[in-house]
Amino acid sequence: MKLGWIKRINVMKVVLYALSYMHHDFSPPIVHPDISSKNILLDLDNEVHISGLWHCQASKTHPTSIKSNGAVYGVPKEDNFLTRTLWEIQKEIKEEEAMATLTVPTTVPSVSEDCEQLRKAFSGWGTNEGLIIDILGHRNAEQRNLIRKTYAETYGEDLLKALDKELSNDFERLVLLWALDPAERDALLANEATKRWTSSNQVLMEIACTRSANQLLHARQAYHARYKKSLEEDVAHHTTGDFRKLLLPLVSSYRYEGEEVNMTLAKTEAKLLHEKISDKAYSDDDIIRVLATRSKAQINATLNHYKNEYGNDINKDLKADPKDEFLALLRSTVKCLVYPEKYFEKVLRLAINRRGTDEGALTRVVCTRAEVDLKIIADEYQRRNSVPLTRAIVKDTHGDYEKLLLVLAGHVEN
Repeated sequence: MKLGWIKRINVMKVVLYALSYMHHDFSPPIVHPDISSKNILLDLDNEVHISGLWHCQASKTHPTSIKSNGAVYGVPKEDNFLTRTLWEIQKEIKEEEAMATLTVPTTVPSVSEDCEQLRKAFSGWGTNEGLIIDILGHRNAEQRNLIRKTYAETYGEDLLKALDKELSNDFERLVLLWALDPAERDALLANEATKRWTSSNQVLMEIACTRSANQLLHARQAYHARYKKSLEEDVAHHTTGDFRKLLLPLVSSYRYEGEEVNMTLAKTEAKLLHEKISDKAYSDDDIIRVLATRSKAQINATLNHYKNEYGNDINKDLKADPKDEFLALLRSTVKCLVYPEKYFEKVLRLAINRRGTDEGALTRVVCTRAEVDLKIIADEYQRRNSVPLTRAIVKDTHGDYEKLLLVLAGHVEN
């Protein structure tokens, strides 16, 4: 059957609509890796359908909700991929919720109602901080984004600017960071880190190594939009020597995230790492290449073989000079890639147990991990310190700042 140009254009429109739905309206997005003429079908009524959905993958980027749509226009009814995907996505979400400490009510008020209540919190004498905590402290990233968008449309004012005018000190910082989209937040934290030295390298490395490939990509895109330049550009400009050599490929990375592991490669690269470390060539290109490009599953296999073959955990061999800041960054990189919960536990421990709380580090970890794995981090904190994280927060903080930290950490009043 020959197709005229009008019909061909209509076919293209339907295919683009279906792909747009899968990429942008389904949560998490669905990626079809094999769009070609063999997978674009016409039925007897000349309706367009996309086939080959068994090749698709569900992206794990921001799996925050399940759409209720039963089918995608352009997708054959007999293809049960969407049903299977919904089940898989629900399973993933339950697993993530089991690690997160953020609590969202079963019945959430409408977005317009949340906006109205926030507006009331800013009205009259003084600010109703408790109302701000009750609303924003119990909404996930998708819900917070909708609140910001609706607030601006309803009142003609950016919610972040309204919060900035009403709040102050550590509580303000916590609320403003929490209200940001995760990618925007990472862009802001990374930009702040590029303007400082030494300790800020940990923040850049932390973002690069503990986000998924897509989350890091979105953070770089948010950086473009917010600062009109690239994250890579700023990292290259504000770092030097071995720090630049490690950080630049880390923030530029887009790692494979599958579970497949090449054991032959793991053995070869474990030997390579051991040779370089034995020679004290800590910033060698091969060490940085392995840490900056290999999948986390592959790195884990390599480091397990390293320990089995050479008797030491690699981080023990990287403690040749405890005062060497580059070696400290290298050890943190390894920990972030393999044991992120241990890395974040240490950040919290140092933030809380030091003389004078490091509110910046405490705020950053709670904000960035509450919707991800703060429950696991808190369990590690209690195991390591014999004190619940929430009790440590109560001991070291106060006021509205303490209240919101506790809410985000999942503390429930008795």
